[in-house]
Amino acid sequence: MKDLKEIFAKYNINVSQDQADMFDEYFSMLVETNKHLNLTAITEERDVLIKHFLDSALPEKIIPQNATLVDVGTGAGFPALPLKIVRPDLKVCLVDSLNKRVNFLKDVCDKLKLQNVSAVHSRAEDFAKNNREKFDVAVARAVAQLNTLVEYLLPLVKVGGIAVIYKSSKLDEELKEAKKAIEILGAKVEKIEKIVVDEENLERNILVLKKVKNTPSKYPRDKNKPKLDPIK
Repeated sequence: MKDLKEIFAKYNINVSQDQADMFDEYFSMLVETNKHLNLTAITEERDVLIKHFLDSALPEKIIPQNATLVDVGTGAGFPALPLKIVRPDLKVCLVDSLNKRVNFLKDVCDKLKLQNVSAVHSRAEDFAKNNREKFDVAVARAVAQLNTLVEYLLPLVKVGGIAVIYKSSKLDEELKEAKKAIEILGAKVEKIEKIVVDEENLERNILVLKKVKNTPSKYPRDKNKPKLDPIK
């Protein structure tokens, strides 16, 4: 992908030639698979580079070394696969509710020879039943409103771990609505990083929630309740 190394370097993300080649291969597989499986509406090379690959990788320095990381509702692998490419030390679990997407993710990981990556076909609330407080980091991008999303993420995070949530410039509004849910689920706001992506004039807010106590065992609720009836 043209200019990938230079563009990533502008945001202090160092990419080797081998890593740049991985992004090239990932892009090719994404576009080819997208012809018969709806993975993304964004398919132009530069748009994928900026809006998917770069955007996903932006918070890589927030994530601790050798962390176990779960990506809930990963879709086509965003943000976890770009994070894994730039941070090979991470141990990554990709979770998605559509099996065809999971099979695509497995193919990408095989082709790129990525180590310590698993892809799981599951709904978030079902996955949480056997994976409570197992991960150092949970990430999510473009999945749901914050007051719903935290109920899917925080039960998966160890006490002392973090949830890293990608949001737009409307984060302040969503944070107000999610304040009680964050507290009940055992977390607090650690920081918000605002990053302007000059190439697209986009403002990206990275919300970092610190897990400070165990999540009550009744969360996440099933039957789509986190979405239909968010914690208030």
